[in-house]
Amino acid sequence: MKFSDYLDIHPDVEEAIKNGDPIVALESTIISHGMPYPKNIETALMVEETVRSNKAIPATIAIINGRLKVGLTHEEIEYLATNDEVRKVSRRDLAITVSQKQSGSTTVAATMIIASLAEIAVFATGGIGGVHRGAEKTLDISADLEELSNTNVCVVCAGAKAILDIGLTLEYLETKGVPVIGYKTSELPAFYSSESGFDVDYKIDSALEIAEILKTKWNLGVDGGVLVANPIPVAFELESSIMNEAINQAIIEADQENITGKKITPFLLSKVSEITEGKSLNANIKLIQNNADLAAKIALHYSKQG
Repeated sequence: MKFSDYLDIHPDVEEAIKNGDPIVALESTIISHGMPYPKNIETALMVEETVRSNKAIPATIAIINGRLKVGLTHEEIEYLATNDEVRKVSRRDLAITVSQKQSGSTTVAATMIIASLAEIAVFATGGIGGVHRGAEKTLDISADLEELSNTNVCVVCAGAKAILDIGLTLEYLETKGVPVIGYKTSELPAFYSSESGFDVDYKIDSALEIAEILKTKWNLGVDGGVLVANPIPVAFELESSIMNEAINQAIIEADQENITGKKITPFLLSKVSEITEGKSLNANIKLIQNNADLAAKIALHYSKQG
């Protein structure tokens, strides 16, 4: 049995792969764990339409009843959005979820793995996981970072999630040899804010140049991903001081309730949304759409590289 025996590729995506058309992978954690219903469905469909409007094919990735899904139907998106038994799946959970024929939404790490199996080079998400605040005690470091060092997929994001230790996240990526490219910015965005106070490795001003870098990197045999940091549009960003206050309050509440492990990120994002009266959720939706737009442009140029 080979890996393709576990894959169900949507006909639109399969046709695009066959023709060498641009494709953008999309994760499914925002559907089942990142946003409340019905915003989760609305956002998933809106992001897919954003990709299509840029002449690329969306491939939302998930696991349903043990099958790796590359491209989802509306019914499958609805299933993920309304089923409480859908697991949050990262690298360590992938084989178990498939073997036991369970259903799961894919994190950045798991989405990268499945996208790579389907030979999809560009992936849009909201923000990556990283080194959590207080990691010197907890050793809480997202598997997303390790996956970026190993898997040949370009990840377009709005930086690391603002709940993380951004400085240590960048240090980890540097250690692992992951290029961090700022799209039209020399500073790593902080998810809800376009500024973090930390510099990226390279500032690149066009999707074409990024596509050329991807092709060159992998042609040289330099394995591993590329992180493209795309700042949230200024009109939708939230003031960093207000967000830091909300995040600190959410972290205190997580400590009080002993929230740890895979539950910590959904808890903090939900709590921050509650504290900011929904402003962070709206910003989250806008930045994901913005990332999908850029990812589709990169994918379009990448598909023409030959």
